[in-house]
Amino acid sequence: MSEQKNVIFRARGTSALQGEIRVPGDKSISHRSIMLGSLAEGVTEVTGFLEGEDSLSTLKAFQAMGVNIEGPSNGKVTIEGVGLHGLKQPESDLYLGNSGTSMRLMSGILAGQTFDCRLTGDSSLSGRPMARVTDPLAQMGAEINTADKGRPPLEIKGKGKLKGIHYDMPIASAQVKSCMLLAGLYAEGETSVTEPAPTRDHTERMLAGFGYEVLRDGSRVSLKSGGKLTATKIDVPSDISSAAFFMVAASIAPEADVTLKHVGINPTRIGVINILKQMGADISLANEQTIGGEPVADIRVRSAELKGIEIPQDQVPLAIDEFPVLFVAAASAEGRTILRGAEELRVKESDRIQVMADGLEVLGAKLEVLDDGIIIDGGAPLTGGVVHSHEDHRIAMSFSVASLITEGEVEIHDANNVKTSFPNFVDLMASIGLNIQVEGE
Repeated sequence: MSEQKNVIFRARGTSALQGEIRVPGDKSISHRSIMLGSLAEGVTEVTGFLEGEDSLSTLKAFQAMGVNIEGPSNGKVTIEGVGLHGLKQPESDLYLGNSGTSMRLMSGILAGQTFDCRLTGDSSLSGRPMARVTDPLAQMGAEINTADKGRPPLEIKGKGKLKGIHYDMPIASAQVKSCMLLAGLYAEGETSVTEPAPTRDHTERMLAGFGYEVLRDGSRVSLKSGGKLTATKIDVPSDISSAAFFMVAASIAPEADVTLKHVGINPTRIGVINILKQMGADISLANEQTIGGEPVADIRVRSAELKGIEIPQDQVPLAIDEFPVLFVAAASAEGRTILRGAEELRVKESDRIQVMADGLEVLGAKLEVLDDGIIIDGGAPLTGGVVHSHEDHRIAMSFSVASLITEGEVEIHDANNVKTSFPNFVDLMASIGLNIQVEGE
């Protein structure tokens, strides 16, 4: 179970950030490589796999269902696929730790099996809403029991009989879309999903990479059951969500010049680049290429005078995971930044709007919290202070970056979950010049 000891980060601004680094592999793509590699026919080889606790939760779950997976060793994983119908009933509950992606996507796959299973998670995951996937799966004929208010654990009855539906997603969510498409592999006829705004499309790209036909027509994505997945090679690009902390850091620190190598620049994920550029950031791309269906590039970021903006609505779903650190950029920018239409942030690992607002206010930022966003009046001088990340990895990393614009040290509590998504975050930040120490590991 998740550790209860309090890991503390102490971060203090520095003179200049310099260097060339490669951040760990993309978490979204790492998860999906295990899932689809397991369901494929033949041996899939993955390089650049993120060895964080979340993606390892997915890996262990498929091992528990009889899939032979070797690794990870230095980012290399070998998966002996069992085919779409080769999974076996696990001997006990599948424990998924802190990983909402694992639980939401796997519920789609498991709803189509002929065996029962139970998905559990840590205290944070056990508080997160799952009805957004269990409701549409029920429309397809799945039988899933949940705890109070649609929360985990999920008990999935393997009836092996799903029917394809057309689903209009009420909220743009890549996890819901992916869950439905994965269930659609097992559902009679066609399964299609219409999204109200574009969301990350890694599942569709990877299904195509494994040779499965996925059709896109505007905002509608569909597939038919009856096909098969054929093993392939996957080179996981660096995670743009992890790179975002370094992009903001290099934008707000004086005399910074940082290059991030081999970062995934999937069009459904580059909201953070688009938003920072609109704020006046100095960001350039080099070595652009497509690897395994995913576009990648080297990203160079230099110091810039940022200015507040009203964040365009069409960019909100494309940057949903990067907003905690974008709030730090907004606090450093001259003028007012307004974010609306981001209510999804309230049901992440923490209520990211409120938790970031509380911490930024401790440091002296001027802001107003909205139901679906925040207004930050940037440019005010910030002081050091003690902030709480509420065991949310992205909050802890964001406040580490905030130390670049504070007068004193920022002391960040409950930073234990950083290792789940970004195991070498502290080492990489220190390597480009941030003064950061860890206590209590």
